[in-house]
Amino acid sequence: MPKDVFLKKIVSYSDANHLLDPQKKYLVALSGGADSVALLVALLELGYQLEGVHCNFHLRGDESDRDEVFCKTLCERLSVMLHIAHFATIEYAKDHKISIEMAARDLRYDYFEKLRLDVGADDIAVAHHRDDSVETVLLNLIRGTGIRGLTGIAPRRGHIIRPLLGVGRSDIEDFLLSRNQTYITDSSNLHDDAMRNKVRLNVIPSMREINPSVAESIFLTSTRLNEALDIFEQTMNETVANASVPSDISERMVYSVDKIKDEYTLFYILRPFGFLSTMIQDIYNRLQSLDSGAVFISATHELLIDRGKLLIQPIQNRSIRCRFPLEGKYIVNDKWAIRISLVDNNEHFNLSRESSCACLDASMLSFPLYLRNTNSGDRFHPLGMSGSKLVSDFLTDQKINLFDKRQQWILTDSEGKILWVVGRRIDHHCRVTKATQEVVVIELLPVVSQPSS
Repeated sequence: MPKDVFLKKIVSYSDANHLLDPQKKYLVALSGGADSVALLVALLELGYQLEGVHCNFHLRGDESDRDEVFCKTLCERLSVMLHIAHFATIEYAKDHKISIEMAARDLRYDYFEKLRLDVGADDIAVAHHRDDSVETVLLNLIRGTGIRGLTGIAPRRGHIIRPLLGVGRSDIEDFLLSRNQTYITDSSNLHDDAMRNKVRLNVIPSMREINPSVAESIFLTSTRLNEALDIFEQTMNETVANASVPSDISERMVYSVDKIKDEYTLFYILRPFGFLSTMIQDIYNRLQSLDSGAVFISATHELLIDRGKLLIQPIQNRSIRCRFPLEGKYIVNDKWAIRISLVDNNEHFNLSRESSCACLDASMLSFPLYLRNTNSGDRFHPLGMSGSKLVSDFLTDQKINLFDKRQQWILTDSEGKILWVVGRRIDHHCRVTKATQEVVVIELLPVVSQPSS
């Protein structure tokens, strides 16, 4: 264990969180600021195998170039190999329609991972420290968050490690002063125009007037909360599993409303599907009022409340429009095919009762046949019923949910007459009778994927 208090804190925190190993090689993300410079110098003094990496995002004009020159000079003096990457960050943000901050983050971490693999490094050390974690906790608290957001910055995420989380900004500055080590200051960090800077420059100093050790207190609380969260999440996983209902569609998740006892259970269910906290609160209120038929949409998924169940599936567009000019087998999509056959209605013919097969009187339809999704106003005469009915009403009577209604297939003839609500009911007028001479047999078949060679 080193004698220097700052180095002791790094070693202690890293050991507790299994971050550093003397036998491994690390990349150090170096911006030139106090935090990253302290990280590089400290890990060198502790004897770790290091290479530096600096990203020039070209966002601050001459300052960006100044930072690069500083990092080059520092690494040359310390005999550390430095990798430098240049990014057209503004153009990337425009092309991907994301913020500058998100663009810089994506570019940085994508490059870090590629470089890590290229140079054979085990992990990338970044210089987030205790005060950064405290700021994150306060920001999440201000924005509104679940328990996970109150645990601060994680010591490890994949191959990204944060050995400085056990020390604060003042510790870093004292360490650099003791080594006579200079660093550079990003001028954008001195203004309170961004939310994080407002917290750093205004909120935390005000809190320190009440409790000088507020940062340490919040960090310790978030650490304890993180430990408690492991137990909590195990319980929540069991609760969510208990609320889950088997689904016959692989990409659809189904949950029993009766087993969603509180809003946080719903939050835990919906969080992976991109639903925001305010929307989750609205969904929970709808669950309490049993508002069947309500639909909610996140950036990636759609949710339906239906007859005491919660259905969640990826946003999808599965519109179908297929033409079948004559008998034969037709591939509809990657899952289904349609086979059409013409057979004589004689003593050898057996009328199929399978839901995946429709047997129709050939004289009651005209080719080509068409397969499509349902349309508003579609009407047919369901087999066995006394009159015609809207397809939507028929599906409602069959307790078909809104998601499946939208994806329901309809088979029509050349005149647009509905022959078959696929998989559910044929039209009464097309049924096979004793007078039928020729039968059109239509089968819905799963597509069997071919094994790769």
